[in-house]
Amino acid sequence: MLDNCTLCPRNCNVNRIKGEKGFCNSDSNIRVARAALHYWEEPCISGDNGSGAVFFSGCTLKCVFCQNNAISRGMTGKDISLERLCEIFFELKEKGANNINLVTGDHYIPMIKEAIILAKKQGFDLPFVFNCSGYEKEEQIKMLDGVIDVYLPDMKYFSDDLSVRYSNAKNYFQKAKSSISEMYRQCPELVFDNNGIIKKGLIIRHLVLPGCVEDSKRVISYLYETYGDKVILSIMNQYTPVSGLDLPDELGRKLTSDEYDEVVDFALDLGVENAYIQEEGTVSESFIPQFDNEGV
Repeated sequence: MLDNCTLCPRNCNVNRIKGEKGFCNSDSNIRVARAALHYWEEPCISGDNGSGAVFFSGCTLKCVFCQNNAISRGMTGKDISLERLCEIFFELKEKGANNINLVTGDHYIPMIKEAIILAKKQGFDLPFVFNCSGYEKEEQIKMLDGVIDVYLPDMKYFSDDLSVRYSNAKNYFQKAKSSISEMYRQCPELVFDNNGIIKKGLIIRHLVLPGCVEDSKRVISYLYETYGDKVILSIMNQYTPVSGLDLPDELGRKLTSDEYDEVVDFALDLGVENAYIQEEGTVSESFIPQFDNEGV
């Protein structure tokens, strides 16, 4: 699949096996920047013990405001084998992880799938969480049927103008719509253990951006009208204008409390009940992990 890569909607057609790199800037090697317990995901993922987060380098979206810019664009990280990725899963389990949280692994799906299959053959029994941008092909997600337990996609934009301006991605909404539909087909029910940790299901994130309240409302309207409370919505206020990024002027400020409250009130008025919202204080670069090859 990597010799003429069309894994993501970019359809770069590069030969990654020969070292060619397309938009995601990745060849056939698996590159990981951090593998450690992570406590800043939704409560049903992190819990008290933490989520076993594996942060993959490279990205198929590369949003202008990305707080993980060091890995999405900078490619900080270390090349590892499929077998080493499998070992990392077991090491995170030994540390007490609730699950294995595969962060931005869209462009490594064939290798991730093989690593999961290898781990399960060796008796691995924690849930696997696929933490992604929403900008995937439906066919990509179908490849993961039966190996992913929990999907954690973004739905970033409704407007094509915004997706092009901030992520250089035409038809983002249409791609996210179809890929999330496939995720729901695979995981139509929410299942939790006795400690409230999710074992199966779909959680859809939406980050409210400064000046984009109306677009956020359209995203939430679509999600609630389509899935109701059969999925969990995670409405986030943590937009952080990270220093060192070349941001458009309108994204150079924090989200205001009034903007976020307007979106949350809109969701409540729609009837949304199954959702996470964030308190003030989540807007900080201190919440961004150190990508120092820990655990890799």
